[in-house]
Amino acid sequence: QGQLVESGGGLVQAGGSLRLSCAVSGSFFSFNAMGWYRQGPGKQRELVASIQTSGTTTYAGSVKGRFTISRDNAKNTLYLQMNDLKPEDTAVYYCNVYPTLLTINGRNYWGQGTQVTVSS
Repeated sequence: QGQLVESGGGLVQAGGSLRLSCAVSGSFFSFNAMGWYRQGPGKQRELVASIQTSGTTTYAGSVKGRFTISRDNAKNTLYLQMNDLKPEDTAVYYCNVYPTLLTINGRNYWGQGTQVTVSS
C-alpha cells in the first residue's frame, strides 16, 4: 500500500510563487514516474507535469516555463515549484504515479490534495 500527502498550497496574488510538496509513503516512489495533477473549479482533473525516474520532465503547455517538477528519492518526496502564478492556476493539486495511477484495493487512490488559489 501507499499514501500520498500533498502540502504547500495557499492563497497568493497573481505573479506570486508557491512550492508544493508531496510526501510519499511506500517503496514504489523510487521506481516510478510521478506526476502533479490539478482539478480546477468545474473542470476535469488534468496532468500538469511529470518526472521520470531518470529525471526527465514534461509539462502541460499552460505551465511550461513557469512550473518546475522535481523529486528527492532519498526523502520519498515530490515537489512542484510554481512561479508567475495566474488566476487560471487556481485548483486543487494532487500528486500520483504517472501514467498509471496508484491503486489500493483495486481502486485509484488520490491523496487529499492541496488547494492553490490565485487572486487577480
